[in-house]
Amino acid sequence: MAGARARTVYVCSACGAESPKWAGRCPECGAWNTLGETTVQAAAPPRGGARAGYAGAAGRGGPVRLSEVHGGEAERLATGIDELDRVLGGGLVPGSVVLLGGDPGVGKSTLLLQATAAVADRVGTHYVTGEESPEQVALRAARLGLAGAPLALLAETAVERIVAEAERARPAVMVVDSVQTLWTEALQSAPGSVAQVRESAAHLTRFAKASGTTVLLVGHVTKEGTLAGPRVLEHMVDTVLYFEGEPGGRLRMVRAVKNRYGAVNELGVFAMTDRGLRAVGNPSAIFLSRHGDAVPGSVVMAALEGTRPLLVEVQALVDRSPLANPRRLAQGLDGARLAMLLAVLHRHGGVALLDQDVYVNVVGGVRVAETAADLPVVLAALSSFRGRPLPRELVVFGEVGLAGEVRPVPGGEQRLREAARQGFRHAIVPRGNAPKGGIEGLALHVVTRLQEALEAAAALA
Repeated sequence: MAGARARTVYVCSACGAESPKWAGRCPECGAWNTLGETTVQAAAPPRGGARAGYAGAAGRGGPVRLSEVHGGEAERLATGIDELDRVLGGGLVPGSVVLLGGDPGVGKSTLLLQATAAVADRVGTHYVTGEESPEQVALRAARLGLAGAPLALLAETAVERIVAEAERARPAVMVVDSVQTLWTEALQSAPGSVAQVRESAAHLTRFAKASGTTVLLVGHVTKEGTLAGPRVLEHMVDTVLYFEGEPGGRLRMVRAVKNRYGAVNELGVFAMTDRGLRAVGNPSAIFLSRHGDAVPGSVVMAALEGTRPLLVEVQALVDRSPLANPRRLAQGLDGARLAMLLAVLHRHGGVALLDQDVYVNVVGGVRVAETAADLPVVLAALSSFRGRPLPRELVVFGEVGLAGEVRPVPGGEQRLREAARQGFRHAIVPRGNAPKGGIEGLALHVVTRLQEALEAAAALA
């Protein structure tokens, strides 16, 4: 094996498929301009055994009956940061692997440094840095007031040496910042290549499953906002978190897009301060409008992020377009769905916006992917078009179908109770979401058709 010749292959950064020659389009997944040159040379298995060292989730012997397996509730280690624990499903699970991705400078390293410093007083913790020196990490810790934390720092990028040190010290929690800087002796390609990222992550995952150490990986993202590296990286880990935030903004949001130990789409909200990230316990109060008076085009929506009800403001601006093809622009919402909702408003509401530019925005940089935003978007656009503000104490949610029906959405009672807690007095909701006993202090306007919703909003305006 020592004399094995190196060979050049082209690896797709989207799906990880290999091709013997370059092409503009990946032959496997069809993505364009994703094939990158990688030099691969077969090497002897490393001493620790990147491929044969650990009997992780698989490789524990022959098959067993499901009835003989006693799962029980996974014991969790609370980080002490309530919003992070919420997104994780209650805390860190021993032996789990968590991947945290986000834009440069959004606060990934800051959040994990705060979390690991918080648990270092209770359990052994390693912070492995491949992008910074220990001195740079110490400077950040001093700025955050964490200089005295009993946290072990290791500046290393070779995954075999990282695992060897972890096997010696047996930490309960280990942070690796970042996975794109790692390389393994089993491959000869450059750090950051698809093969290196995949094999390094697999090595750390096997170690986590065999040792019970919780491993937190920091991942870079591409310009499209997806995690850089092979897609198999997200399948390999137990939890995938995305760190979101507007550039230069104060608010940061951590969203779980995959979680084997908790709810997906759970959202944690943080505020960036000069002392690091601070958890926001009542994010609805931050996302709501601070208008002195009610203004046209503003509607408060009751969203549900994971298990958390969240009140956010949906704003719309409708104005006559000078263009032959009026613009439809959505921030924080699906732009294609906006065009569909305007067509439904025309067909079933009798309101034509064919010559109007329509801009819709969710205040605070929140991204709303659920269909409960349909009815708020329609009412906000109609309010702006007619110049008639809706009451500030009104909350709205509901899915709008192509036939003009208003459909119920999950978690209706949770949304309504959060609205009542925040002081709202009126709610326009689908009939299927109206609790039988009602909500104290909240007048429910139940609708089944879009026309009924428009009439209810007009009566309240």
